[in-house]
Amino acid sequence: MSQPKPLAGYTSYKGLPPLAGLCSIEDAAKPGLPVEECVRRLKRFHYAFKRLHHLLTARITAEPIYELKTAFAHHAHLCAEHVTALRTRISEMREPPLGLEDVPHPALEAFFDEILCAPTTEELLNGVYHVAIPALGSATWQYMEDTNPLTDAPSRRVLKFARLELEEMGDFGMFACGLPYTDRTPTLTESLNLFLTASGGLDGTKSLSDTLPERRYSKTPYQYDPVPKRDERFTDPWNQGVNAEAFLYDEAKPARAKALMMLYKRLREIDVPEMMASIITQTPGKPWGYYRDMSRQLWDEARHAMMGEVGFTALGVDWTQARITFNWSYRLNTECTPMERHGVLYFIEQGLMPRTGKRYEFEVAQESGVPLMATLQDFDWADEVLHSQIGRQWYVPEFASLREALDYGDKAWSAVLSNWSTVKAQGLTEHTNWWPTIYSQACAAAGTAPDPDVLAFATTYEGTRADLQRVAGE
Repeated sequence: MSQPKPLAGYTSYKGLPPLAGLCSIEDAAKPGLPVEECVRRLKRFHYAFKRLHHLLTARITAEPIYELKTAFAHHAHLCAEHVTALRTRISEMREPPLGLEDVPHPALEAFFDEILCAPTTEELLNGVYHVAIPALGSATWQYMEDTNPLTDAPSRRVLKFARLELEEMGDFGMFACGLPYTDRTPTLTESLNLFLTASGGLDGTKSLSDTLPERRYSKTPYQYDPVPKRDERFTDPWNQGVNAEAFLYDEAKPARAKALMMLYKRLREIDVPEMMASIITQTPGKPWGYYRDMSRQLWDEARHAMMGEVGFTALGVDWTQARITFNWSYRLNTECTPMERHGVLYFIEQGLMPRTGKRYEFEVAQESGVPLMATLQDFDWADEVLHSQIGRQWYVPEFASLREALDYGDKAWSAVLSNWSTVKAQGLTEHTNWWPTIYSQACAAAGTAPDPDVLAFATTYEGTRADLQRVAGE
């Protein structure tokens, strides 16, 4: 018996696009996928984004190249957002219990384990951007083609945004993959494709295999590396020769010079993603909202570092002449527990909320006469208010009271305030005063003469605890 042709002769009213512009009647009349199959595939996409989020976060600290640190922070945040959207959509599709923490297939688990354990930057980039993201992009495109565009319009909307950002991540990664990092040629692609094949493809629509390919890099489970790495532009990373806070809160110093010191403080914030990545990676078993919110904060801190980079460049300053340290992230990552690190983070954030904190920096930026500075500090302030709220949601409830939560962070923070003498005695740095170089460059670019009093600034972290406590607003 032949199928009827219900669309024959159909025309829309006054030529208006039918079905709210989602699709044609013809496309909506195709059966598409049943709910069960939609959920099965969406769970695979959820798993892929979640694994990408985790592995990108886990590799931030030990990745030496600054541009890749910030890109990993950005892409991990995007993946976390898509995990959240997919979790919401799957929960709407008549599927309790959701099983969102289940591994879809052992070969798919091994696929992401291999990328996570890739021993070099080249291999990591290859696995993420040459294999995983294109496979996920292809699978989501196929879903969009297969599902009914009317009945499953909410899923298609979620995937439309995911595909847009997968393309952007892929574009960055494909460019990065073409740059020389080491002398080794990536060899991971072939074995990764074997795992994908064994798992039935990333979406599981092809035949599955009961036989798993042999693991290569992930035979030994991944071990997070907590030691921050920096590329060759970050010279003298132990240097504490300039106390930015002492300068910034000195009423005698002019606002324009203070703006330069704030740019240093922003760029120095690259150590926050290095530290926050350790908290996220080494704190398992939290609700998904914890990882989503913490990843947003990590990405914001990476943005702040880039804001400092942009500000220095716009003012004609070579930012590499400043000494962007990793002393803070190194000591927290190697001397403190994840909970102590979170306590330090929260304690500092609370110190940024009073008028002497982010509001003060914004007002100084306005007084500096540099419009860009006001913009940078305006958004930096807004971000830090959000971060304080994130801490109140995910850190403070671990304690009996807010006071106890603050005291815990204060104690951990006090233990790592400064090791100025120790690192000098160990021959790690001479604490060179880099400020005159930076200040002189900015003055030369602006066509002004350096102020002798500003040029002579040389206060170090060997100074008083009172100067250091300004960071925490004490």
